[in-house]
Amino acid sequence: MALALPIMAGNFLQTLYNLTDAWFLGRLDAASLSAPAVAFPVIWFMTVFAMGFSVAGTTLISQAHGRGAADKVNLYLGQLTVLLLVLSVLIGALGVSLTDVFLRLMKTPAGVAVHASVYMRIIFAGLPFMFLTVVQQAAFQGVGNGMVPLAIQGCSVALNVALDPLLIFGPGPFPTLGVAGAGWATLIARSTAAALALILLIRGRSGLRLVPGALRPRRREMALLIRIGLPASLGQSMTALGFTVLQGVINAFGTPVIAAFGIGNRLIGLFNMPAMGMGQATAALVGQELGAGRPEGARRIVRTASLVVLLFLLASMTLTFFKGNAFTRFFVDDPAVIRQGASLFRIVSVSVVFFGLFMVLGGAFQGGGITRTWMVLSVSRLWLLRLPAAWLLGSLTALGPTGVWWSMFLSNTAVFLAAAAIYRRGRWARRIDI
Repeated sequence: MALALPIMAGNFLQTLYNLTDAWFLGRLDAASLSAPAVAFPVIWFMTVFAMGFSVAGTTLISQAHGRGAADKVNLYLGQLTVLLLVLSVLIGALGVSLTDVFLRLMKTPAGVAVHASVYMRIIFAGLPFMFLTVVQQAAFQGVGNGMVPLAIQGCSVALNVALDPLLIFGPGPFPTLGVAGAGWATLIARSTAAALALILLIRGRSGLRLVPGALRPRRREMALLIRIGLPASLGQSMTALGFTVLQGVINAFGTPVIAAFGIGNRLIGLFNMPAMGMGQATAALVGQELGAGRPEGARRIVRTASLVVLLFLLASMTLTFFKGNAFTRFFVDDPAVIRQGASLFRIVSVSVVFFGLFMVLGGAFQGGGITRTWMVLSVSRLWLLRLPAAWLLGSLTALGPTGVWWSMFLSNTAVFLAAAAIYRRGRWARRIDI
């Protein structure tokens, strides 16, 4: 809990920013509200390939920390920093160049695309700042310190929320930038967080120090980062691509469905914070336990995390199940959007409980370094289950968008059952030769 709670709080702060962003843009119109929702899957797809390597960073740093190998901890910190910075520059440049291509492939309505295009280019330009904070988050979580990433993220989110209304609406001397203002607020906040993260890592804290000698690429350590990180990166990127394709299916139903889907994803993400936090904490602590040669301690961590997630999600998803229309109305008072939002929550809420438990099991797999298994499960969830079901039920039957909501339910439930069966086999509970 000492590690999971700060992670949960940090994830909550980020989701709170996303919800605040949506609330401010919803004061403009549905097209402005929909622009970040359309942009998110594309940005996610372009960034998670690199961010997946942070999973390998946490795994290796946590196992090195569990063994008391301080030199290896700092070495993997340096290697991860170099790898992610190089990838952030390459991916950022590619994203800026292909923004309009992605929007056309997703069949984005013209009124939404004009806003989404500007927003996406600003976000892609700021990727190096974002990835620096990813490095420090992965490293500090690997050594069991969740408070430093939380403090940095708190500063970033507070600045973001403060800048949003100023740059979106332009009161007083500030320019009225609309959706672009939300993008610039994010860029400014992320660059501030990156500067703080870099200062802390150079000065050293919690046994972590970014030293010049560790920044020179080393074949063995970089190869191990890539071996563990590549499956996680491929799994996350294919998952993100799947959500991009799913967004294209959603876009075909029009602006009210796009807006309802965007609101639903944000709120489900908010209520899934304990599962995300517990999953990340599980990965770090399982790595430490396995590194110290205590597999039964790793299993106890998984059981504890699962119980906490189950209790919280049962309570929160009961609220969304019965009050989905009220949650949707808070963001935009449009009858068509509210109707679709209520339908989404009524169908999907129960499966979110299963998906939360799936995230905890994924943390166990990542802590044990079996990221290939995690990749297969993540990719299957979307490409073998959700997307075919969404197309069949949403496009080839009279269900329409309701069919997409059912595809979300089916994929979340099925992937949890598969992960639970793999977990029981126990192959994840092993120590990595670092």
